[in-house]
Amino acid sequence: MLQTDFLGELAALTAACLWAISSVIYGRIGQRIPPLELNILKGAIAIALLVCTLLVQKSTFSDVTPTTLGLLLLSGVLGIGIGDTAFFFALNYLGARRALLMETLSPPLAAILALIFLQEQLSVSAWCGILLTILGVAWVVTERVPNLGERHTRIQRGVGFGILAAIALASGAVISRIVLTTSNISPLWAALLRLCGGVLILLPWGWQRQHHRRFEFKSLNAKTIVAMCIAAFAGTYLGIWLQQVAVKFAVVGVALTLSNTSPLFVIPIAVCLGERISLRAILGVFVALSGIAVLLLSR
Repeated sequence: MLQTDFLGELAALTAACLWAISSVIYGRIGQRIPPLELNILKGAIAIALLVCTLLVQKSTFSDVTPTTLGLLLLSGVLGIGIGDTAFFFALNYLGARRALLMETLSPPLAAILALIFLQEQLSVSAWCGILLTILGVAWVVTERVPNLGERHTRIQRGVGFGILAAIALASGAVISRIVLTTSNISPLWAALLRLCGGVLILLPWGWQRQHHRRFEFKSLNAKTIVAMCIAAFAGTYLGIWLQQVAVKFAVVGVALTLSNTSPLFVIPIAVCLGERISLRAILGVFVALSGIAVLLLSR
């Protein structure tokens, strides 16, 4: 049992590290590829990789009820279709460090959703953890980063998309947790179905946008394509697979918390890329993460 719990926690931490790396890459190529198209492209790459993995493993699609299938597709629509697209918009407006920090709202939001829809009661200390997390996020998000020429409108939009992403990701994770703990479906199949749901819901929107804003894949240079493939492999293919392992073998609150430690991994990456990290940014990250820890310890 301890080994199983450790597997889930390790998977969540590894996913957080991969998401930090891929988010930095997405933040850089997001200026060339619109968020919606970027989400569709990285989803298609990850789906192809997952299908190849399942074929190599000779894994069969069995013991999946229509309810399980529907819930996983819905989880993908929320967490990947809506959540990831909103996150890419937040990346463009806020940058990788602050956009990832917005995702630390997911665990407390999941607790609030559980209270509303599942009538799960939270203690006073749990609500204190939620407040601490929100304060940590607000502290860093409201920081003015030098030499970025930021406008108040851009920050507002970025925060709005960040909150939308956090709500969608929390909802998708909770639904996925329900399916993985009540059925025999493997995390790999769950990851594939979630990705399919997320990409399918975006295709009509993407097709409609083509009539107003033409985007051609062939216009991208080789460097951008390689970067996108690396980010899709690390953050989407491996990241979502590991996330499903985490929510299957660890309590959903623990899984969400550990997978939201990406801001800690982003800080050394940002330093290596020459970005100046303020003491306020570092303290804000730890305040937010300590709030999540208080929330978990009170459960």
